Amino acid sequence: EACFRQAVAVDPQHVEAYKNLGNVLQDMQRCEEALAAFDQAIALNPNAADDYCYRGNVLLDLKRFSESLASFDTAIAKNPGYAEAYYNRGNAYKTLNRMVEALAGYDKALSLRANYADALWNKALLKLLAGEFEEGWRLYECRWQGRQKQQARNFPQPLWLGDKSLENKTLLVHAEQGLGDVIQFCRYLPLLETLGAQVVLEAPKALKTLLSTFDCSLTIIEQGGKLPAFDLHCPLMSLPLAFKTTLETIPAETPYLAVDSQKQAFWRARLGNKTKPRIGLVWSGSKSHQNDKNRSIPLELLAPLQSLPLAFHCLQNQIRAEDQQVLSQFGWIHDHRQAIGDFADTAALIGEMDMVVSVDTAAAHLAGALAKPVWILLPHAPDFRWLLQRTDSPWYPSARLFRQTAAEDWAAVVAEVAQKLESTSL
Repeated sequence: EACFRQAVAVDPQHVEAYKNLGNVLQDMQRCEEALAAFDQAIALNPNAADDYCYRGNVLLDLKRFSESLASFDTAIAKNPGYAEAYYNRGNAYKTLNRMVEALAGYDKALSLRANYADALWNKALLKLLAGEFEEGWRLYECRWQGRQKQQARNFPQPLWLGDKSLENKTLLVHAEQGLGDVIQFCRYLPLLETLGAQVVLEAPKALKTLLSTFDCSLTIIEQGGKLPAFDLHCPLMSLPLAFKTTLETIPAETPYLAVDSQKQAFWRARLGNKTKPRIGLVWSGSKSHQNDKNRSIPLELLAPLQSLPLAFHCLQNQIRAEDQQVLSQFGWIHDHRQAIGDFADTAALIGEMDMVVSVDTAAAHLAGALAKPVWILLPHAPDFRWLLQRTDSPWYPSARLFRQTAAEDWAAVVAEVAQKLESTSL
């Protein structure tokens, strides 16, 4: 930032410096300042299509949706062959839950650049969101050419995608992406055993104890540890493709994870006798998550729940600084952060709840994997696994979905949850 500011001080007509300053400021989430930098670049060179595209992206981050779309439209008008503008306009439509228009944007970008990895990736997500799994899982493999290129594993052993016999073979399954993804898709591991495989799972440390509750002969290696000999390998998120999963064939039997008995005893003693139905709460996830600004809820918005005759327990082991003061003022949410180490602890705490109410985080997946009733609060443009419009989930029979009907409107979702909790027998 300092270098680019110095550049424009030396040469106030330096368009590229303003553009680069805008990109840096946007990366630092100082979006209003970034917008000013892009506006200055456009003022100096009104015909540069890419500046309008950058401006559209920062307006999207600022949730100024109509202005964002208009900026992308201007970029396209100035350069009709500009693949990135169609792609980014597709992202804006996706954020607005206008999925047909989003798909058209990605397809147009791909018509201009056939190997556009990000456009392929987002098209895959839209296909999966629409329940079109056959094409969706196939396109999902493009993540290794784009978004996850740096995480690709180059083993000498062959990749397995359901095309070879696993009889008497050792298959390495390596976890990828977020903890919630691992919890959701580890359900396929017992199916591999039925095909004759000896399964080795490489998994994050935070999940190692939890995943050891699988009722199958599974070897778990912590990520970064020394791997045993194996014959074939498969990324965890490629298992749905390997098993040719459709909406009708999702392996949805739950629970497929279990609670450690000693940890269960600890939480029963800690919580004591139950005087009210217990609700586990999760209102925010990791800030590093790409879609966190849309999926997490400020704690203060949960205030309508406090009047209910229920006992609320925080399942999070991290509280954001902006929520800390709110939590201390609320008083009606029991805070257990100091006693939650890994996800096996979270699982045991969930086991003592009557229900979990969560935004789209790993805890929601964990509740579903444990067959605990879980109400999941979803943004207007949901993640692909929750599909569209449904109030249920084919992945988790115990889940109920509550969706925003307009971007940013968490108040209506919380009000609906409060109403339903008041009328639900627990």
